[in-house]
Amino acid sequence: MTATPPTPRLLERELEMAAATRALDALCGPRRSGGVVVYRGEAGVGKTALLARIEDAARARCTVYAARAGESTTNQPFHLVRRLLGPALDSMDEATSRTLLGPAFDVAGPALGLTVPGARPADPQGVRDALDALLAELARERLAAPDRPRPLVLIADDAHWADGESLTWLASSAPRLAELPVLLVVAHRPEELADGPREAVGHLAELARAARLHVTLQSLTAEATGDLVRAALGDPADAVFCREAWAVTSGNPYETVELLAKCSARGLAPTEESAPLLRALGITARGSGIVARLGELDPDCNRLAWAAAVLGTDISLAAAAELAGLAPERARICAALLREARILAPAPDGGHTAEWAETLDFQHPLVGTAVYRSVLPATRTALHGRAAWMLTRSGHAPAAISRHLLEVHPDGDPEAVRLLREAAAQHLAVGAPEAARRCLERALREPPSRVERAQVLYELGCACLLTSPATTVEHLRKALELPGLTDQLRIEATLRLGQALAHNNEMRAAARCVADGAVATRPGPQRLRLLAAHFMFESFLAEEDDGPARSEQLILLADELPGADNAERALLALRAFDAMLRGEDADRVAALCRRALVDGRPAPGLGWTDTEWGFEIPALLGIALAFTDRLDEAEELFTDALGTFEIGGWSGAHLAFAHILCGAVERRRGRLVEAEAYLREGLRLADRVGGRATVQWDAVCLLLDTLLARGHIDEAQRLADDYAFGPPYPDALILPDARSVRGRLLLALGRTKEAKAELEAAAESMTRRGRHNILWAPWPYDLAELLADEAPARAAALVAEAHRCASRFGAPSAVGESLRRTAAFAPPDRARALLTDAVRELARSPAAYEEAAARLDLAETTGDRAQARRALTLAETCGADGLAERARAALAAED
Repeated sequence: MTATPPTPRLLERELEMAAATRALDALCGPRRSGGVVVYRGEAGVGKTALLARIEDAARARCTVYAARAGESTTNQPFHLVRRLLGPALDSMDEATSRTLLGPAFDVAGPALGLTVPGARPADPQGVRDALDALLAELARERLAAPDRPRPLVLIADDAHWADGESLTWLASSAPRLAELPVLLVVAHRPEELADGPREAVGHLAELARAARLHVTLQSLTAEATGDLVRAALGDPADAVFCREAWAVTSGNPYETVELLAKCSARGLAPTEESAPLLRALGITARGSGIVARLGELDPDCNRLAWAAAVLGTDISLAAAAELAGLAPERARICAALLREARILAPAPDGGHTAEWAETLDFQHPLVGTAVYRSVLPATRTALHGRAAWMLTRSGHAPAAISRHLLEVHPDGDPEAVRLLREAAAQHLAVGAPEAARRCLERALREPPSRVERAQVLYELGCACLLTSPATTVEHLRKALELPGLTDQLRIEATLRLGQALAHNNEMRAAARCVADGAVATRPGPQRLRLLAAHFMFESFLAEEDDGPARSEQLILLADELPGADNAERALLALRAFDAMLRGEDADRVAALCRRALVDGRPAPGLGWTDTEWGFEIPALLGIALAFTDRLDEAEELFTDALGTFEIGGWSGAHLAFAHILCGAVERRRGRLVEAEAYLREGLRLADRVGGRATVQWDAVCLLLDTLLARGHIDEAQRLADDYAFGPPYPDALILPDARSVRGRLLLALGRTKEAKAELEAAAESMTRRGRHNILWAPWPYDLAELLADEAPARAAALVAEAHRCASRFGAPSAVGESLRRTAAFAPPDRARALLTDAVRELARSPAAYEEAAARLDLAETTGDRAQARRALTLAETCGADGLAERARAALAAED
């Protein structure tokens, strides 16, 4: 066996290494500044060698975790994350891991392989947030080491092959790493992305944007290649020979090292006479040359190399031998021959211990890729099928087997369909819906039996619900057209289809879908469930053909229900929400809400994370309570939602909406600073959902309303401009009425013509639908203010009708606000009486901001300094800066 030449020093990477050293210095300095460093370059240009040098430099003063993605692991969710963070957790028992992760343990545990996946799908964003929390805790723990602090360095090589879930997490966490004592170093090949998933290109671009350093590695110069020649073959080396070596390899470090290894093995002297031989030798260092080199070996060596390439990572000799059909002793001989041929990697420290002989790895990722791609397609498919069978027999989970099944040709195998469906369920349970989608789409191509096909389509629709509502609609419609769904699954599919249509901004189609499903279902709880969904989707419509008629149907259906089961409770919740919007008696609304609850809480099966009914039912109950002045009850519900979503790892639209609902309660209370904090967090989370989701409209609308109450007009305008808040509005109902809020903003900006058009549109829409709750849609007051000069009679009529609606509703905040606004159109004596009554009503309501406004109006009307001082105190407590400034001006005018 010819000795492998020593690995030469790293050449022409001084600048790149110096930049990494500066990043390490910043990480270990007094500010503990982390961040991202990205190296990119073609295969063999030296990325792995540079990362190894960085790793060596970092280990002296940091905790380092390094991992490399592989071409065969791209379809394994969270594979790279497990390789990166797994070593930090392997040494801990479960109790220690739970203490470290806290609430994130149950969310991130399945993705990290720490716990068995649960039965329910995990929220992908929640899993990413839990991984963020884990990384922050790991960094904190390493800095708190009793001997000396060791900040954290993560090194990810060959990131172009990273699984989508890991790459998504790395990209999303990158902008925050500068605030943590964590340095992420990433290397990838841009040329591998040309045929790869578009998402990978985007995520690597995000990493590059977040990087403090983004470098493209260049090939070696002729001078550096000459240094490599002299280091490997001895000095002196002829200049012609060195120049030819550089020309043959184009300065690619990997190809140069391989070429010189061949020269050393053949005893080729670095002379001008030998230079013509280099081009033929150089071919063996490239893809086709590697394959040719492998072809020169024993056929058993070929089979073992192919098996190792198919297995991909963590390759045991025993598994590769079994897959190749080789006896253990023969496999060991073949492994040694493959190492000698520089196909497999040499043993650490040059040894060949028995322990090492049980583990295989390729000399370089290029070699593994070349070997894998050289296997004939039919042979490669057969090897993947055999690997899947081996893993199944040894008890591996379907999720681990699925990456091989994805490469096997469809063959009508029921067992493959079963495994792929089970793998999809496991992928969903760890927060990897895209991996689940791939498995189910592959199961459809097997294909499944005609009866089972409908079930696979249903599962595929459920897997796509969070990521692609439009795709979900297509799959679920197909599933419902086929036989094979049980009655229960057909109802579930109908409800999921309605959800998908609603998420796809097709609210009318959603309502029609579940209505048709209800007609086709016999009377009973399931039919009530579909009817409830129908009424819910119709109530969510921004506009509907006959809102009053729908409300009458809901009254007939729900008013006498005792709330004996969840179908009845859901209908009662919808009835309460509709009654609140219509401005029915507030006590009646509250009574309906309480009948829909069990001991003041959502019934089992109607909770925030229960999937049978969805989170909308308890949300509607809480909103109805909040807009009937039952803020303590609403707050209890929404605080429970916040905690439930956070603990359960639901970090997408659900958690965003929980923050928005908490903000709505604080806005109704007049705690405007607290409301703004909740709403800004809700908007931040809603922005991550992407698109123009309804939850984003809700966050912006309530935040605008809060900023206007605070007197921050310019800030409100910027927010409205940033989010294009205005027509066309979505089909879905916005919390609170979007046109009323925008009309008030335009009025505050002095854009009276636009304000009038917006408020007139609100008037037409709300009146036609029979929705008269002036807390939800306070358009009459602002429209009356605009019409006071040009149409005083109509202005007075609008305010008077609003007061009648508020009195019928009966909530103190609504009555008090209507009295305050009516006073603006009354003679002085009548205005004083109205304002006095308004203060009394608002003082017994939870609406502190509106109370402050009424007291200030009364003070300005009567000159009562005590009322002005009380108004100032309330305004300052609320955070209503504009109102407080006005109160100070009123007090100053009296001095």
